[in-house]
Amino acid sequence: MTARRALVAAAVAVALAALAVPAQAGRSAPKKLAPIPVIGIGEQNPQIFSNPYFKALGVKQVRYITAWDSLRHKWSRDSLDEYMAAARAANVEVMLGFGHARSPNRTIRRRVPPVKEFTREFLKYRKRYPWVKTWLTWNEANHCGEPTCHKARRVARFYNNMRHNCFGCQIVGADVLDTPTMVPWIKEFKRTARKDKMIWGLHNYIDANRFRTTGTRELIKAAPYGQIWFTETGGLVVRRNHSRIAFPGNKKHAAAATKQVFKLAALSPRVRRVYIYHWQPSTEPLPTWDSALVDPRGKPRPAYRVLKSYIRKFARLAQRRREASERASQPPGAVGVIEG
Repeated sequence: MTARRALVAAAVAVALAALAVPAQAGRSAPKKLAPIPVIGIGEQNPQIFSNPYFKALGVKQVRYITAWDSLRHKWSRDSLDEYMAAARAANVEVMLGFGHARSPNRTIRRRVPPVKEFTREFLKYRKRYPWVKTWLTWNEANHCGEPTCHKARRVARFYNNMRHNCFGCQIVGADVLDTPTMVPWIKEFKRTARKDKMIWGLHNYIDANRFRTTGTRELIKAAPYGQIWFTETGGLVVRRNHSRIAFPGNKKHAAAATKQVFKLAALSPRVRRVYIYHWQPSTEPLPTWDSALVDPRGKPRPAYRVLKSYIRKFARLAQRRREASERASQPPGAVGVIEG
């Protein structure tokens, strides 16, 4: 073979090899899509499950907070049983969370149980409600309205024991309010808590109602691993709880703040759930807190319509992703079979 013929043969071999490479090899890997957040509602009243407007949303996640020692007292045990039975009958999953004791005695309310005592109580809840697979260790644990505000390591040990005794469960380890105490509390919590499968809970009312992103970004930075759930958030209509943190409040504002919640959720693909608080306001003449989606008669407010629009948007996005995945899974050149 002459030198010229050898060069031609080599060029042909290179060309054939290039043709043999799959077309996808020359392309960059497809961009990973951000997860679509699951929507839930935080609500203490079981009437939510019979409301037709709740049913129309198709929401299957709710959050309920009870005292860590509720099962010791008939009135609180009965109230919890009623809620859990109504949720189960409605086929809605409850994230059950704990907080301070409900007692008029301040000494009892301010008591944080030892780890062994808390664990014994948790096991009672597990036995009573074996279908519950989603838990929250301690509600707003960094807030000094809770006795845990200076006991981050104790809460971390509660969380570790819950994880040990609830195989297959999803457990929110640190549930925090977006105040200046949040980052130092998280740093202390991380010294003791298990890191695998961590879920961070955030109540980002300040970000939502002041239309900012500061607190949410601080959590993302201070807690750089695991999922993030907005375990309580929403727009304020009325607030009379004597807090030093000022918010605007009316129905129009609440709707705008609800839109802000979903802008905050888009800050990180680690945000996997959003629980809007709450469903229906108290029937008391001057409620201390009202961020409800419906009015006292159970009729939708503007924030309800905002939430419904996002639920529909996420449903359409999920459908498009399913269809795209089905198309991608078909072999090249595949055509439908025509039946004759």
